[in-house]
Amino acid sequence: MKDEEILALFAQESTKQRAFQLLVNKYQEKVYGMVRKMLIDHDDSDDLTQDIFIKVWKNLDNFRAESGLFTWIYRITTNECLNFLKKKRRKFFLPIHNVQKELTQKLSESSLISADEIQLKFQQALLIWPDKQRLVFNMRYFEDLSYEEISNVLGTSVGALKASYHLAAKKIEEFLQKN
Repeated sequence: MKDEEILALFAQESTKQRAFQLLVNKYQEKVYGMVRKMLIDHDDSDDLTQDIFIKVWKNLDNFRAESGLFTWIYRITTNECLNFLKKKRRKFFLPIHNVQKELTQKLSESSLISADEIQLKFQQALLIWPDKQRLVFNMRYFEDLSYEEISNVLGTSVGALKASYHLAAKKIEEFLQKN
């Protein structure tokens, strides 16, 4: 079902719940995948995905369609991921290095990736980057979003995103050569 049809159903009180269920069915897997790549831990990712859809529910009446529904949901997702990681660091008074160490440990225990050593090293390389750079890389590499779509989600210029992605690819190459 097209986003416009879902939004039209959501606008009517009698079909609002059905519309939201259609929206969740359409985007839940993508949102969870994006969250999981950022948080690594299944339980945290599952909880945050639910929180994201609660936020979507509460704010969908205010959606102005200035961007696509997909872009709007992803913007909420990226903000919530970054906020979650920031809160986690503050809550446990962990420097960024310790959070990376914790995520690396969860990654090695995770069923998210295969036991393939190169894949594990690739994922570990991603964890050493700042959250926003990792987010950009995940959106481009794993989610296969265009630079224009990422630009709309993050409110960053296409040129800056291309430069960030290029630097990220270089960092991965260097990390894999060292390890």
